[in-house]
Amino acid sequence: MTAVPTHCPYCALQCATTLLPADRPGAVEVRPRDFPTNRGGLCRKGWTAAEVLTVSDRLTTPLVRNADGELVPTSWDEALDFVADRIRSLQASDGPDSIAVFGGGGLTNEKAYALGKFARVALRSANVDYNGRFCMSSAAAATNRAFGIDRGLPFPLTDLGGADAILLVGSNIAETMPPAVAHLQRAQEAGGLLVVDPRRSATAGLTGALHLQATPGTDLALVLALTHVVLQEGLADTTYLAERVDDADALYRSTSAWWPERAERVTGVPALTIRRAARLLAAAAPVHGGAGAFILTGRGAEQHSKGTDTVTACINLALALGLPGRLGSGYGCITGQGNGQGGREHGQKADQLPGYRSIADPAARAHVAAVWGVDPADLPGPGKSAVELINSLGTSGGPRALLVHGSNLLVSAPNLASVRERLAALDLLVVADVVPSETALLADVVFPVTQWAEEDGTMTSLEGRVLRRQAAVAPPGEVRSDLHVFSGLASRLGCTAAFSTDPEEVFEELRLASAGGKADYSGITWSRLDNEELFWPVPAVDHPGTPRLFADRFGTPDGRAHVVPVDHRPVADDLSGAAPMYLVTGRLLQHYQSGAQTRRVPELAEAEPEVFAEIHPRVAAQLGISDGRPVELRTARGAMVLAARVTTDVRPDTVFVPFHYGGAGAVNELTNDVLDPVSRMPEFKACAVSLRAAALPVTGVSA
Repeated sequence: MTAVPTHCPYCALQCATTLLPADRPGAVEVRPRDFPTNRGGLCRKGWTAAEVLTVSDRLTTPLVRNADGELVPTSWDEALDFVADRIRSLQASDGPDSIAVFGGGGLTNEKAYALGKFARVALRSANVDYNGRFCMSSAAAATNRAFGIDRGLPFPLTDLGGADAILLVGSNIAETMPPAVAHLQRAQEAGGLLVVDPRRSATAGLTGALHLQATPGTDLALVLALTHVVLQEGLADTTYLAERVDDADALYRSTSAWWPERAERVTGVPALTIRRAARLLAAAAPVHGGAGAFILTGRGAEQHSKGTDTVTACINLALALGLPGRLGSGYGCITGQGNGQGGREHGQKADQLPGYRSIADPAARAHVAAVWGVDPADLPGPGKSAVELINSLGTSGGPRALLVHGSNLLVSAPNLASVRERLAALDLLVVADVVPSETALLADVVFPVTQWAEEDGTMTSLEGRVLRRQAAVAPPGEVRSDLHVFSGLASRLGCTAAFSTDPEEVFEELRLASAGGKADYSGITWSRLDNEELFWPVPAVDHPGTPRLFADRFGTPDGRAHVVPVDHRPVADDLSGAAPMYLVTGRLLQHYQSGAQTRRVPELAEAEPEVFAEIHPRVAAQLGISDGRPVELRTARGAMVLAARVTTDVRPDTVFVPFHYGGAGAVNELTNDVLDPVSRMPEFKACAVSLRAAALPVTGVSA
């Protein structure tokens, strides 16, 4: 092995790295590489990423559950034959939709594309969705209806570095993607870093930050009040609104009642602070001669039953200030998963075909069907969203088999007791993974698949930048790519469409399928990516790519940004006498997503070995709870016991629990699976909870 340039396997920042040979078989050393997003930096997860390649419980051979209920090794042919036989039998009795597929935002573009194609062509099933529904779906829905295009950041991340003000709504990037903090420095120094979060997170605690510590679930009301100040104090960019927005009057109508004093009563953020934040943001806007301003949203704003409306309010505020499409200003969404952007562009989402096309669009169906060599009429229509799909598993008329690729549902989905029940009701559960995750341990068949340093492919960063992932080491044992699973099953099911196991061949097909779509990759080749920075859309091989969208027009039919009036409403599971506090979930610096990878890295696991609940000292004193002692949390969906961490970083009405832990430490046992009506995002981020001191052992499920 020689030095191999690639990118970190974790978040959508996709920090550039170089992999070097280590002193153990299959092992590599990670070194940071200078790149616009990370500027030669890495976080603790990135530095230790190579440890996951050689963990002791790495899956290296296919497993099948025997008559005694044990997962035992088998051959690839036997495992594929078994799954294909069961699929044929179930589809013969219950039809194509009896088989469902669930993907992940960490899959390469090639694997995400092949997964969507496999579901619709080989299985002919509408039942396909992915865990990105838990990530960016609210932001995607909001930006599509406002701008006509969804790209997390419609500008390079480096543009943030020139801004005097940045409003972060529900994003804790100092812990989730630490190298990105370097791009906030100018805003920090200018006193224009504005952070909306119910916790004093690492980001809210950055030097120079103004923390707007809103009550959980009230971000929408706060942003409406910020927009009210901008409009009522004459700070809006009226020329921009007249030229580039479809209905500026709707902005005034929808925010007129949200004066800061009213918002203070709802959000807990002082009216003076609201006015100060709005004026800081406006002063940085181009209309007032500022260097630039940005509004960015994250999961804290989006993982609500009104997440789409909260993001819409942020977009409306950006429009009032004349930011979207302006050089050095704009609105964007901080994508979480490594391929959260590319993963939803190429067909593993229930309602989409490659190129970010709608599966309900006859022209889109015809184009993609021609690439796949099938009749458009044979393609299924839109399927169920993730939670709705999970809730239908094993029910009358619902899917009887589920194939999972790149997702750990038994940690990451809401209301886990229901998820566990639905998975148990299946006739067949198949999981492709790199380690025995909580979900894999329940499976009937487990396929061992390649991970980042063992495979070639492409990823798309939070900025829409398409990146090359390059293999550095051979996979261990009998490990093969997810592409091998799709190809092997498709051929056994008698599918005549091609399913290549060569990722470059798959990408070439992806290029054709995406051509003419919103996310057009047709002008991108692997050889170009080795030498150029390319942001989609890239509609031709001589096209330079599109680092910045919306400079001249938006992606809507009339070219204008569309104002969608929205209003605040409470969280679905709001406070009551029996449950008088809010439960908020989130991430830690040391861990990633469901923790299946990072909990296996000794350095990271030792730093944060088990789940905990952050509780305000006032509440701890009232309930007789001391630091480190067990507490019971109970919601309408379940209860758990975990260690208390007493801190002033949370509000007195809030309990914070990280979601990276499995088993009895999985906080999603408690979270609410009620959905946003537009994006179908579940309300992870806020629900009513009761709290009491507990005598039970820490990290256990209480009675």
